Formats: sequence, structure tokens, C-alpha cells
Amino acid sequence: FFSVCLNMVTTTDTNKIITLRGSTQIVIEFFGYAINSILYQRGIYPPDSFTAFQNYGLQMMVTTDGGLRKYLGNVLNQLSDWLMKSVVQQLVLVVTSVATGEVLERWVFQIEVEGDANQQGTGAQKPEKEIQGEIQAIIRQITASVTFLPLLQESCTFDLLVYAKKECEVPTTWEESDAKYIQNSSEVRLRSFTTKVHKVDAMVSYK
Repeated sequence: FFSVCLNMVTTTDTNKIITLRGSTQIVIEFFGYAINSILYQRGIYPPDSFTAFQNYGLQMMVTTDGGLRKYLGNVLNQLSDWLMKSVVQQLVLVVTSVATGEVLERWVFQIEVEGDANQQGTGAQKPEKEIQGEIQAIIRQITASVTFLPLLQESCTFDLLVYAKKECEVPTTWEESDAKYIQNSSEVRLRSFTTKVHKVDAMVSYK
């Protein structure tokens, strides 16, 4: 995913109209960094398997693990295609115990299409600085999550779940999953951001 994200940093100028394609690139870039931040902050992967990268005016931690990079790249590329077709509703990162399979955390990113922009047509207008500021606020909350989430005292792994409309074409390598809800969970709502084409709301529930 990382090479994809690098191509998205300059997708919008301050006064540029944001089309569906431009908004999709902004959202996918955010998802890439948000997932990496969660995996780093929650200790799902060793700290020494991440490297620092500057974006959103912050120092972001990005994985150097080849297998993980390939997996995230495949998921985000498919998600990008579905966003362009407006068939995605949620992206969920689930943290589970390796030993028991119990779901310990559930990070939910709700996606809402706000505008009717299309790939070639006119889109929405919003200053890039404002969008970047909203995204920065979410990333800061993810970074601060260690202060309010319970310490993960066991080895954990993660899954990515994508909620999409029934009419979307699903790759044969993907498989259906249950929702992996947490019973009697606590929830913390995070900030949201909008490109005026897509709105992304974030929250985390935990055991």
C-alpha cells in the first residue's frame, strides 16, 4: 500500500475541486496510515518492524514487514475500487487473542457518501488544509489510545473486515466473516473527517 499512498500526498491543491477519484485517494491514504498506527500503538507487530514517515504534519509509523505491506496493499487497492463504485459502508480492524481467538478490540471506520461527484464530473470544494487537520485529529486520537485502552497483555493478531453492498463483486480470494462483535463492550467515539464527497466516522470498542 505504501507506494500507493505516496502517490496520493499531492492529490488536492488548496482550491482544487475534489472529485470522487480524488476523495477516494484521500480516504485510502488515511486508511493506510490509520491501520499502521493502530498496529504500532497496540503492539500487534514489533516496534522495530516500523519506520517513521512524515505526513499530516505528524510523524507516522509505517510497517517495513513485506508480508504485511503486501496484504494491506491488496486490501486497500480493492477498497479503492469499491469506493469508486460507492458500495463500501465500513472498514473494521479487529484485534483478537492469538491463544483464545477472543475479540479484544474493534476499530470501526464508517464510510458515508456525501456528494454525487463522479470521476469526470464536478465535485466538492474544501480546503486541503482543513481536511488534513481533521485527519490529523483522528491520528492523534489513535496515538493517544494507549492512555484509555486496556493493556494488551497477550500476543494478538488482527483481521480487516469490509462491509459492502450486496451488488459488489467480491474477489475469489476473499471470504465471508461474522461481524466479530464484542459482548458487553465499552466504546469510545473518535473524530471524523469529510472531503465533502466522503465522510469517515471512527470509533473503537474494547473488552
